[in-house]
Amino acid sequence: LAAGSEPPSPVKSQEKPGSPKGASPKDPAPASSVEAELSDHEVVIRLGDRRWRVRGLARNLSYETLKVNLLVAAGEHFHVDSLELYSSRQRGSFVKQAAAELQVKSEILSKDLGKVLMKLEEIQAERISKALEPEDTAPKMTAGERDAAMALLKDPRLLERVNEDLEACGLVGEETNKLVAYLATVSRKLAKPLGVMVQSSSAAGKSALMDAVLSFAPPEDLVQYSAMTGQSLFYMGETDLQHKVLAIAEEEGADRASYALKLLQSEGKLSIASTGKDPSSGRLTTHEYTVEGPSAILLTTTAIDVDEELLNRMVVLTVDESREQTEAIHRSQREDRTFEGLKRKLARQSRRAVHRNAQRLLAPLFVVNPYSLQLTFLANSTRTRRDHLKYHGLIEAIALLRQHQREVRSGVVEGRRVDYVEVELDDIATANRLASEVLGRTLDELPPQTRRLLFSVEEMVAGIAEEKGIERKHVRFTRRDVREYSGWGNTQLKIHLHRLEEMEYVLVLRGGRGQQMVYELAYDGEGKAGERFVLGLVDVEKLQRGKVNGYDVNRSGSDGQWSGQKKNRSGSSRPQVGGVSGAGRDGSSDDTNRDRAEIEVIPPKTPHLEVEKARPVVAQAASYRQAAGRE
Repeated sequence: LAAGSEPPSPVKSQEKPGSPKGASPKDPAPASSVEAELSDHEVVIRLGDRRWRVRGLARNLSYETLKVNLLVAAGEHFHVDSLELYSSRQRGSFVKQAAAELQVKSEILSKDLGKVLMKLEEIQAERISKALEPEDTAPKMTAGERDAAMALLKDPRLLERVNEDLEACGLVGEETNKLVAYLATVSRKLAKPLGVMVQSSSAAGKSALMDAVLSFAPPEDLVQYSAMTGQSLFYMGETDLQHKVLAIAEEEGADRASYALKLLQSEGKLSIASTGKDPSSGRLTTHEYTVEGPSAILLTTTAIDVDEELLNRMVVLTVDESREQTEAIHRSQREDRTFEGLKRKLARQSRRAVHRNAQRLLAPLFVVNPYSLQLTFLANSTRTRRDHLKYHGLIEAIALLRQHQREVRSGVVEGRRVDYVEVELDDIATANRLASEVLGRTLDELPPQTRRLLFSVEEMVAGIAEEKGIERKHVRFTRRDVREYSGWGNTQLKIHLHRLEEMEYVLVLRGGRGQQMVYELAYDGEGKAGERFVLGLVDVEKLQRGKVNGYDVNRSGSDGQWSGQKKNRSGSSRPQVGGVSGAGRDGSSDDTNRDRAEIEVIPPKTPHLEVEKARPVVAQAASYRQAAGRE
């Protein structure tokens, strides 16, 4: 199963703050024959000529307390007091004083109070059970509404429809941003939802983007605030945020709550220990509060310097602030003032309703990615660990949104039936395009001379790879190789090659401290037309052709099983960055390290250009050594 694809389990109960852990209506009070008059603020019970009035019952949300304001009256006489009905001493004191006031025997009032207590327990149990039941706030769909929502989900142009409908609702341009934000709201049904931060200058349209996307999400799955205090999230209801969209209008308004947001995004839950008074003893005790997630978090900000720890957990969307986008917005604003614009405005609510109903029809299924082992991602820094999860989150959100366009499969895992949908190549291709836009870079960030050197190195590596019949990432080269191929001077080459190292277009595999520097090219020719790209993503066309990393990913072995679809899967590809291990220390008795060192000094056919063949040769050398030992 794809990592982080645990679907939400149905919520059966919800504890309110102050209710004791483990409390449940397993043993409700026996049904009473006493009649009671119920209103919003009081309960009235009549026994003979005596009238009992109870107030404050609604504040009792625990089965262990029953503190009320109690009045008993007979004619013109009455007695009123506040007491804990589960306290025998307080009941006795109340009966004694009421008997004196009403001039009624204490035995009669004691029996009356017992009946009142049993009736109040019955009412309290019903109220607590009703309070703990999750509210189904989703409106019921008519047959026509359901058909319209299902037609949208089954449309092969579903993602294009999302962008078209958002534009019809007034959000101009921002094709990638609209789709990524929409997928983030859908990802709330996954165990690892996406987090999105929309960053731009003031009045650029970040709030319009978030508001438009949130208007397509069901209101019952949306929790929206303008600002938050530092501890506010910790004291919400236990399931108030579970598989919901948490939207905060401005990141500055949640600055003090950034720690809680980081925990909610990375761990999927919040917990805090707080000091409070025990209701029965009055002593200070420690209470634990837990808020279950996960949640899809959407933020907007105008700040340039944002908390780095929060930022690297989110997918950052940058609003288009170009003159062309401003002109398009002005044109749309003018069109809204026409009669055609009025008709579009009136039709917007129906478009929103279709998308809300469509999201209600999405089941929280598992997502299985049969191509997961063949996918690649740049792995040269720890930062990419979270970017890698964002990439897979995009793939899973796309597959989940398209669940009604493919077969829902079933399987048994540890005796439990699981339903899941499988990722298809179209999902990966779409995720690659979106990831390149929101996680990627452009060649414009490189100075012209550095960019020219990059193209020269890419041309050199491509020629070597074609000549040797291998992939580019298996070609190793040195600074001398680049100098001889490009004709650059040593000083300029050092400067611009170092820039490529810093920007991670070229990876250093080994060298330094007087040793020869050996490099690998991470760049694969993307972005020459000015588009954004992410280094290290697998080419979906190679997956379609069935070849990734030099072996067949569609069929495994001679049995013709489809890799990733059946139990017999082919092995995973080598990592995107897979440098050859260095030799052991001098004098080491490790045979494996000695063999590896001997292999690395074998001169390649082309001087100074190495082809990574260490693994198969090491295995071959080991087999020869074992055979020699047997002889």
